[in-house]
Amino acid sequence: MSDRLAPPAASFIREHEVDLGDRRLRAGIDRPTEIEGWWLAVLWVADDEGIVACRTVAPASGPPPDPPHVRLGPLLSGGLSGFVLEEGGRQQLRLRLPVPPVDEAHPWSAPLVVQLAVRWEPARAASLTPSKLADVALAAFRRAVEAVHRP
Repeated sequence: MSDRLAPPAASFIREHEVDLGDRRLRAGIDRPTEIEGWWLAVLWVADDEGIVACRTVAPASGPPPDPPHVRLGPLLSGGLSGFVLEEGGRQQLRLRLPVPPVDEAHPWSAPLVVQLAVRWEPARAASLTPSKLADVALAAFRRAVEAVHRP
């Protein structure tokens, strides 16, 4: 029996395969909600035993000294470039790890589950179905996780 967290729900859309070279994982997303113009979703990476730790996707040389969201955030933001509303020169995107690490001294021990908040660029959002928006976000998340893993 695994002591890892189970995904919070069945993925809202078909899971994406996360390619880490020698290992294949699955990325999923819950059903997004919208609150005060912000699109909110929970995304995760799991295998058959549950949600993997962030250190699972760290480079082979080991986890970087900064927390996982510091690496994932810019990569995810870049992957969503053109889809995210900009105000005052800043992308309207927020990312956080809602589950604390198992060991506070090792931030990469946290489960690889993130909360994403996005204010979509209105023309893009109007032209996509809710499922397609979720797929855009999940694909960008998958690519970000794969990029973190590369040396």
